[in-house]
Amino acid sequence: MNQTAAATPNENSRFAGWFRRAARSSIDALPMHLPVRLGGSDIAQTKATPMRVLGFDQALLWVTMALVAWGLVMVYSASIALGDNPRFSRMNYSQSYFVLRHTLFLLIAFVAALLTFQVPMKTWERAAPWLFVASLLLLVAVLIPHVGRSVNGARRWIPLGFMSFQPSELAKLAMVLYAASYMVRKMEIKERFFRAVLPMGIAVVVVGMLLLAEPDMGAFMVIAIIAMGILFLGGVNARMFFVIAALVVVAFGMIVASSPWRRERIFAYLDPFGENNALGKGYQLSHSLIAIGRGEIFGVGLGGSVEKLHWLPEAHTDFLMAVIGEEFGLVGVLLAIALFLWLTRRIMHIGRQAIALDRVFSGLVAQGIGIWIGFQTFINMGVNLGALPTKGLTLPLMSFGGSAILMNLIAIAVVLRIDYENRVLMKGGRV
Repeated sequence: MNQTAAATPNENSRFAGWFRRAARSSIDALPMHLPVRLGGSDIAQTKATPMRVLGFDQALLWVTMALVAWGLVMVYSASIALGDNPRFSRMNYSQSYFVLRHTLFLLIAFVAALLTFQVPMKTWERAAPWLFVASLLLLVAVLIPHVGRSVNGARRWIPLGFMSFQPSELAKLAMVLYAASYMVRKMEIKERFFRAVLPMGIAVVVVGMLLLAEPDMGAFMVIAIIAMGILFLGGVNARMFFVIAALVVVAFGMIVASSPWRRERIFAYLDPFGENNALGKGYQLSHSLIAIGRGEIFGVGLGGSVEKLHWLPEAHTDFLMAVIGEEFGLVGVLLAIALFLWLTRRIMHIGRQAIALDRVFSGLVAQGIGIWIGFQTFINMGVNLGALPTKGLTLPLMSFGGSAILMNLIAIAVVLRIDYENRVLMKGGRV
């Protein structure tokens, strides 16, 4: 006889009800969404978490504002004596001429950045190829006599009355957007070298030829690095990337070797205080090093720079970091490096966050802007500190220059828009 008693129907229903209640309580205890990082802090969104989250990265905005404000002060300090320079006696510059123009450029740039922030990234993705074509046409236009303006033998500017526009600055942003959209469109063939890389290579070569005709090798270097970085971050095969990098190094080596005055710059960089270089190609670098040496640890004080008094050319543009080093010393240089390092790292983080949300175009755009600002800052600081040969690249967000400031702040606004859309998606919204 079977001694095992069968469970009654009432007992079965009691066990089933107990399991359902236990499962329901366990599910209610789980968070509704995975933790996400917003503005550097972890936020686990649960039923009890309010949905109100800041709409943009305030830290990124404030660091940008700090660099812009510091740059405005330094432009005034570096340019205050230019009106007394015999070279500019016919210009009749006042002490506040450059700082007032820089303030005007900043106001225009902030309005443009505010308008840019309103543009969805989907619109940028559709417009990217057309913006790239427009930048090419402007690079051609600047070479046309009576259209482009020549300064010191370089034809890089288009006069617009209240300012001179530099198409190479627009070309940097256009390359970021075009390269990102290209990688999204060619994602399925990124393992095939010629079909994936060759069209982008042709685009970079065309831009490079136009820039070298100005000439503006510094902008060409930045644009080439932007394109390479986005190709790598977009998932191009590592072997392809190293082949591209080798070709780029060889190409730039040939450009330098084929140009006598570029070779002289390299020799001047190697020995800036030499007899043949100190008053020639090494003049700017030697006085930049003197300025930074005078600053020592804590600097000579704001406004106390001697090198800006007609000794260091372009102190308010390409060599603003040398004036910072003289007036604020090693402390000021390290602070500037730290701010730009944080800015670049934060922009790259926003890009990674967008890619994690399956927004590849937005992620590549943010990372491309991070590469642009980070690399150009590295080149400018390296030149001022004597670590790299002299190039005509300004310090982003800080140096005097209408086109550069305009495009830098528009680029930051695009990054803030990407971060805003990331946050909307993570809060369950739609963009």
